[in-house]
Amino acid sequence: MGDTADEPVDMSESTSLNDIAAAITWPDRDIAQQARERWDSLNKPAGSLGRLEDLGTWWAATRGECPPTPPQHPVLVVFAADHGIARTARTSVYPPEATARMVRALLNGSAAASALARRVGATVHVVDLAVDAETDYLDDLNPAATAHRIRRASGSIDHEDAMTADEAHQAFIAGVGIADAEIDAGADLLIAGDIGVGNTTAASAIIGLYAPADVVAVVGRGTGIDDAAWMRKCAAVRDAMRRGRELKAEPLELLATIGGADFAAILGFLLRSAARRTPVLLDGLAPTAVALIAHRVAFRAREWWRAGHLSTEPGHAAALARLDLDPILDLRMRLGEGTGALLAVPLIGAAADALSDMATDDATGVESFDG
Repeated sequence: MGDTADEPVDMSESTSLNDIAAAITWPDRDIAQQARERWDSLNKPAGSLGRLEDLGTWWAATRGECPPTPPQHPVLVVFAADHGIARTARTSVYPPEATARMVRALLNGSAAASALARRVGATVHVVDLAVDAETDYLDDLNPAATAHRIRRASGSIDHEDAMTADEAHQAFIAGVGIADAEIDAGADLLIAGDIGVGNTTAASAIIGLYAPADVVAVVGRGTGIDDAAWMRKCAAVRDAMRRGRELKAEPLELLATIGGADFAAILGFLLRSAARRTPVLLDGLAPTAVALIAHRVAFRAREWWRAGHLSTEPGHAAALARLDLDPILDLRMRLGEGTGALLAVPLIGAAADALSDMATDDATGVESFDG
């Protein structure tokens, strides 16, 4: 496939962050060039399908074929965890108990992401990394969803660590294993989603450090907080950023300090997916914040991702700008769960169909358009 110097290294047995990062290569650049040439040969003015052409080229390169097959088995993985900062600093309108209720809704098929996934033909899997609930709260639905649980909620990151270094490592390994399991089961497009009270506070702190950006430029309203809660959230993010500033070169240590088990798992998920040459759609603030860290660990990883949509959270735009990723959609959504990225799946399919099924100039006997 493509450039032999960039052939993937077999790291299927390794769960070391550095080994996984070293295994990440570029998507197939020869296929990307074939896709660009094919777009130019189709019966249309050059570039007239705009960003759909870019999306189709990316999809072809990640799948290693031109023309590419549309997504056959998209899978949304929702990483669930509660963050202690929401309880201590009162940065959310929802209590931690809300996360457990939403996890149950995702599992019983009544959540927003569930409805959208059915519409676009995606499978939804939920992983409880640190939900603030008893361990048996899903026994009547799907106890396997707690198989990777690391702890119950995280510490309040403005003044204490989110978790221990060992817990951060365990969560990272869990994310690696989740990616492996989904890819081995046939997923050809992965979506990284999130759910958890307080996670936008931790995500904002990470984006503030890596974008980089001032606190007020990255802190949004989350679940709809008022001015007083927004000011508390700004203070919490400021304090978390101060605690994490010297750890930017140590991803797992940083996440143990100001992240959470869900964030560490997403890091493993994103890096392993790229190492195994599987494309990922990023959804909202938390996965994109983690993508900033993953990009610093392995700069080629970014080429395996696309931003499904643009959240209304201000930090999201800052993070995507740093990653140089243009969101596929902008529907002013901020729910999370993977909802925005799910809606981008049909556009990837449309790009693949256009690249595959449109007639070429030679086939129609029409000379190339010149404008």
